[in-house]
Amino acid sequence: MARCLVFMVFLIYCLMSTVGLPVDPADEVAMRLGGGGGGGRLSVEPSDVMEASRDFGRLKQGEPMAVFHPRGDGDVAALVRAAYGSERGIRVSARGHGHSISGQAQVPGGVVVDMSHGWRAEAARRAAPGTLPVYSAALGGHYIDVWGGELWIDVLNRTLAHGGLAPRSWTDYLYLSVGGTLSNAGISGQTFHHGPQISNVYELDVVTGKGEVVTCSEAINPDLFFGALGGLGQLGIITRARIALELAPHRVRWIRALYSNFTEFTADQERLIALHGSRPFDYVEGFVVAAEGLINNWRSSFFSPQNPVKLSSLKHHSGVLYCLEVTKNYDDSTAGTVDQEVEALLGELSFIPGTVFTTDLPYVDFLDRVHMAELKLRDKGMWEVPHPWLNLFVPASRIADFDRGVFRGVLGSRTAGGPILIYPMNKQKWDPRSSVVTPEEDVFYLVAFLRSAVPGAADPAQSLEALARQNLEILGFCDEAGIRALAGIGAKQYLPNHKEQREWEAHFGDRWARFARLKAEFDPRALLATGQGIFHHSPPLLAES
Repeated sequence: MARCLVFMVFLIYCLMSTVGLPVDPADEVAMRLGGGGGGGRLSVEPSDVMEASRDFGRLKQGEPMAVFHPRGDGDVAALVRAAYGSERGIRVSARGHGHSISGQAQVPGGVVVDMSHGWRAEAARRAAPGTLPVYSAALGGHYIDVWGGELWIDVLNRTLAHGGLAPRSWTDYLYLSVGGTLSNAGISGQTFHHGPQISNVYELDVVTGKGEVVTCSEAINPDLFFGALGGLGQLGIITRARIALELAPHRVRWIRALYSNFTEFTADQERLIALHGSRPFDYVEGFVVAAEGLINNWRSSFFSPQNPVKLSSLKHHSGVLYCLEVTKNYDDSTAGTVDQEVEALLGELSFIPGTVFTTDLPYVDFLDRVHMAELKLRDKGMWEVPHPWLNLFVPASRIADFDRGVFRGVLGSRTAGGPILIYPMNKQKWDPRSSVVTPEEDVFYLVAFLRSAVPGAADPAQSLEALARQNLEILGFCDEAGIRALAGIGAKQYLPNHKEQREWEAHFGDRWARFARLKAEFDPRALLATGQGIFHHSPPLLAES
């Protein structure tokens, strides 16, 4: 039936073309897919179109003309070839599970590729050995091949079930797609040790803007491999990734400690990520919180009735506090020494006495901790609301300035609305050949304002308008050069959201020429991921043959 429909569309297209009538772009794509779409399905169902027109940020909405549901990389390639071969140059954007913030995966008037389910068919096509962990003597460890639209939580569950293995590097939230995080970087508290997720990938399959499926790695097609990692979807759609694995620990000692002195807080964080002993902490993060809001902050569910905050330790502290968050992994063989090791590490730190709080939990529960918070927020109707998030990489040399200018300046003690994360990373763990842009210092911080605007909130400071205005104030503080390139304080946006090409050029700096060259090579008509707004020109018409 589907083939008959495509054939009918093809006949209509030929008739309209013959008499010079305009052809609907969706019909043109369907016609071109007729000979090579495999099991993929092109949908114009209102429910599919509506879902693809919005994202987690709830800040923008862009309605595509159609949504494509591929069963494997061959379908993705066929769709992109159809778009590439069209006279007008139909834009295409891959969508994992819709967790973009500012419409990066949206493509008004184009085709959204829904990557969220295709991995199941791809796994069946590849057969069992290709979907389970594999040991490679050449690589010196295990790996797993996964579909680009697969969720990290599903990767974790599969690797744990087959050998007790797990990926080495994580994001805080596991319900993100593999291709999505690898197109940005993929960071969390393990990044200081293992590097971002893009530093823990051996190989990719990428569908380029020409509709070609290209296998790439450090040794094979390295320009595409490193260009696609952190490349914001500009060079191609990641359909397969070969992920490095390690033996997963069984349990985690989760520790938090409070600071009132920012210099001591960051000095301790930097000391911990610099430790090269055999058993340092396995995870180092932190967050900013108003002292009076400590109990009500959503990340503070850690401070449960069974593990209460000793308010007497905080009675002389007001305004902004800083919370160090670290973990120590262990299993049965090391459980007997974890207390001693943690005590020795904490003994060198300068937190407020009496404010160390610990809990022990299974490794999987720790990795999935944000999902537990998500379920609580969903119950309160506070999940599907606007999220005006702002993520910055700030060089360590300017982090004290950032504290004075933002945490104690722009924000004052107004830290409500969601977590404000702050933690350092080692630049040496980031491969400079990737497309990600970071500050030019050995140590830099992620500062992430992960706030939610709740419609009808009693506090006007939590409105979308107030939070968006505050973001502009923060960017304005960072930028002394007059454009939002954040050149003044040496910061860079992570998950960047610039408005003009000159801002993107400033963001990439001396790496712009290389990035633009790779774009011209692998997506010459600039059809892919146009929601990022990096290359604004219209796709050129194909030369007549």
